[in-house]
This record gives sequence, C-alpha cells and structure tokens, in this order.
Amino acid sequence: MTLERFSHVFAIGALMAAPAAAQQSAFFSDMDRIHPVWAQNGMVSAQERQAAEIGRDILAQGGNAVDAGVAVAFALAVTLPRAGNIGGGGFMLVHDAETGETKAIDYREMAPSGASRDMFLNAAGEADSARSLRSGAASGVPGTVAGLHMALDTYGTMEWADVIAPAIRLAKEGIPVTPELADSLEASREELMTYPASAAIFFKPDGAGWRPGERLVQADLAQTLKTVAEQGPDGFYKGPVADNIAKAIQAAGGPMTAEDLAAYKPVLRDPVRGTYRGYDIVSMPPPSSGGVHLIQILNTLEGYPIGALGQNSAQTIHLMAEAMKLAYADRSEYLGDPDFVDVPVEALTSKDYAAALRGKISADFATPSVQIRPGDLAPYESDQTTHFSVVDKEGNAVTNTYTLNLDYGSGLVAAGTGVLMNNEMDDFSAKPGVPNAFGLVGGEANAVAAGKRPLSSMTPTLVLKDGKVWLATGSPGGARIITTTLQVIMNMIDHNMNVAEASTAPRVHHQWLPDELRVEEGLSLDTLRLLEAKGHSVVEKPVMGSTQSIQRDPASGALLGASDPRRPDAATVGF
Repeated sequence: MTLERFSHVFAIGALMAAPAAAQQSAFFSDMDRIHPVWAQNGMVSAQERQAAEIGRDILAQGGNAVDAGVAVAFALAVTLPRAGNIGGGGFMLVHDAETGETKAIDYREMAPSGASRDMFLNAAGEADSARSLRSGAASGVPGTVAGLHMALDTYGTMEWADVIAPAIRLAKEGIPVTPELADSLEASREELMTYPASAAIFFKPDGAGWRPGERLVQADLAQTLKTVAEQGPDGFYKGPVADNIAKAIQAAGGPMTAEDLAAYKPVLRDPVRGTYRGYDIVSMPPPSSGGVHLIQILNTLEGYPIGALGQNSAQTIHLMAEAMKLAYADRSEYLGDPDFVDVPVEALTSKDYAAALRGKISADFATPSVQIRPGDLAPYESDQTTHFSVVDKEGNAVTNTYTLNLDYGSGLVAAGTGVLMNNEMDDFSAKPGVPNAFGLVGGEANAVAAGKRPLSSMTPTLVLKDGKVWLATGSPGGARIITTTLQVIMNMIDHNMNVAEASTAPRVHHQWLPDELRVEEGLSLDTLRLLEAKGHSVVEKPVMGSTQSIQRDPASGALLGASDPRRPDAATVGF
C-alpha cells in the first residue's frame, strides 16, 4: 500500500472518529486537515488495536498510565507476537505529573555469562550472521517481565495479576488472525518452522498457514503468563519456565543458563535531556543511542530557520541529512552500555558541540560519508520493534519501546512456555567496524561481553512544555527509529502540524553508512532532483517506522493522538 493510500485511509478514519467541532475548536486546526483522535480522560496509542483497547479499559477502571502501559505490553506479547514480547526487552520512560519527575527504566536484554567477544566470528575471523541471528546464541537474557514489574511496583496503582489478566484471556481464548498477522507469519515461515515448538503454535498441524479470520490460540503462553501473574517475576526467571528456556537455548547452541535468567535485573536510570526551541526533550539514555543522538541532531538543526525553509523542502531535508550523518558517525564510536564503557553523553548533547558540527555542514553540498569521522570528544534494532504511548487524565505518561529484534526474534519458542526468544545479540558489534543486520556500524564500545547490554536505537521520548507533558512519542524502525522520532517532533514544533499530520508526512533517513539518503514515496520529483544536485544519493525505499503518539494540551488536559497509518492494525483509543 502506498503512503498516499495510507494517508487517505487514515484521514477518513480519523475524521469519522472526531468529536463535534465545538469540542475541538481550541485545539484542532481547520477541517480540511487530517485530524487526530480526541479524548479528555486518557489515551493509548499502540501498534495493535486489541492491546490498545485493553490499556484504555484499564484507564477507565481508574488505573494510571503505568497500570495501562504494563497491561498493553503484556497484551502485545499475545496480539503482536512478531514484536510484542516477554522473551525480549526494551526501554520505558515514565513521567510522574505530581512530582514532575521523569525516569527511564532500562530492561534491555543482557548477554549471558557464557558470552564472549568473538563468539559470532567464524573460523576465518569473519562475522557469522546466521549464528548471531538464528541460533540459540542469538538470544540475550530477556528483560521484559522484570522491567514491567519494576514499572508497576514503582509507579503503578493496580495489582500485578490484574494487569496481566487480559493478556492471559487473549492467549487462552485465542485472537482473530488479521491479514497483517497472517502475512507476517508467512514471511517468517522458514525461521519459525525450524523449531517444532514454534511451528506447532504459528502454523497448523499440516504446515498450512493461519488465514485471516481464523483464531490463533497460544495455550502454553497463557500458562506462562498465569504463572508470572501468580508468582511475579520469579515465575519467569526461576523454576520450570526458566529451566525450559535455558534448555531450549542450549539445545540450539546458545550459552544461556537458568542462573543467567535468575540473575537478570532491570535498571532505573536518569533520562537524557535537551531543549529545542523552548521545549524540553526527555529521552532514553545509553545503552540506547536514541536519546543522545535525537538531542544531538535537534541541537544541530536548532541553528537553522527550519520552519521558514519549509517542511520537506530540499534545503530542510539536506540540512537534516547532514546532521544525521554526523550523529550516526559518532554513534559508531562512542555508544555502548554505560555500565561497561564511558559514554560521553554530556559532550554529545551539548549546544557547543552542535555549533561545532554546524561548522562542518555546507548549505550547498552534501559531504561524502567517506570524509566524515566521529567527532573528537573526551572520554540498533529492527523494523519489527514496537512502540506504545499512554497518557492519563492526571498528565502521567508512559512511552515504551520494546522488541525481539527481527520479526519473531530468532524464531525459537522454548517448548512448553510459548515464549518467543529474541535475537538481540546481533545488536552487539560482532566484529568492530562491520555492519550488523541493519547496516549499523559499531565499535569497541559495543563489543560483546558477558553481562553487557547491546546498544539500541530505541527512542521512547517525551516532549515537555513548562514542565508538563506536551508529547509522548516513539517508533520501531531499526536504525531509522531515531530519525523517525526526530521528524515527528520537528513536524509539530517547526512546521505547526498536528500530531496526525506529523505522523503521516513522508520521512527521510541518513545513517552515515551506507552513504545514501533514504526517502519514502511522496516527495516531489523537483525536491528529489534538487537533493541529487547537492550531491545526495537518493534512494526510495519502503515506508519507515510506526509512530504511536499522544499530544496533551497542558492548559486543558485535552488529548490528541495518532497511530501511524503505515501499520494497518495500529490504533489510538481514548475516553
């Protein structure tokens, strides 16, 4: 489906859902624009409708944003199995409206104790992607269950079992297979059929695929979720579930043990912070590269009159691409797990450094990537990641991105658990200087080590105005997560778009290497020719990202939300 078709469908759906003009007059634009979904008491924006509706129902029952967020995350493990998970990990930002505090929960996967620096090199010393993506060694120790428990225990108001109950019901009773789910399962047939426990769930006994409208039951996953609901994280990290996961990983050639699972701990971190044209930007710190480089790129672009240059004009895109290249070059050198390496966050996110970077940018010509090196400073994931945002009536907010890495992770389901395992170990630099599955180049800072968390591009982000949440956003998209999130923010701040328009507009991306400016369909031919005349190698590729965003009016508390039209099963719901 083309971007134009997505936009048309989205516009019709959003307009049908919009409330009366009298209710919107202070916060909506003219009626010929694409409108967001409107709500007053709470809102959830997620990549799958059933999970979004579960979160909305939790809010309607009196739960807060964290209660709803945890319920959504568990539900997505059932309804969006290619990315929603309890066998993976991710990052969550939580904003407490009463205290004004925002904290980051790092529940990224960790390398097992048996991991080693050269574990993904073959006999010739070259990176072996089959081992880092499709074997038991591809899986890091999952963090999702522990991270969600930390969030609920620290910031939630509801009981653990109550927020998991909807996911248990969906897994036990089954979910209707959508066309998108059927297509994604078929696309991953080879990987899923490799493991009998996976094939038994995601395909019929005769090997046929599930068809739209049929019901997918995940009985083993329902039992695992029930155990976790009754026993807390110990139901996942200790006992039979942990034993079965470790047994399956080892049988597939991986080093993970039951002791590795029992030792897993999430980390509560301080987010990275910046400013952009009077707004506060709050995002995920390392081991995510997302927040650091989002702020770095915004700092660089703040020195240009982006609004006056125009949304997606050739000059705006040129400046964005040049700033992106410089940031991704720095990513390759400096970013890694802060518990293992010294990441120069303050230097990378400083306004002075951004000013120095602007000095390297020509307004007229693209700088070839071969001429760009990481800055001289003091001491990544897949399209199948998923994101959701939640804001409640009090202004508390959750923005969460989590993943298995590739579609359905490594394809391995641990027999008897229903748990799909991640292949996040590929996000380490198997061999420094060699691109990973998504073309991202890493260095020594992201080399494999036991107990280390692999570098990520996940960028759950909050934008604050006068100390209150103004926007909660984020996206899947691998290397393109950072730039997708960047463009939603710039579209709203620089170009005065509402959240739906900002989510729909065509996107661009440059990640330094390879030296190509990736664009979506929808830019004018004249714009593309002007970019090529500046020296950019312009390549049109499939659509990027799936933003799930909620905008809040700090004065009235009114909520406007939009799910990216690039994913047809996504939904924003409120009440």
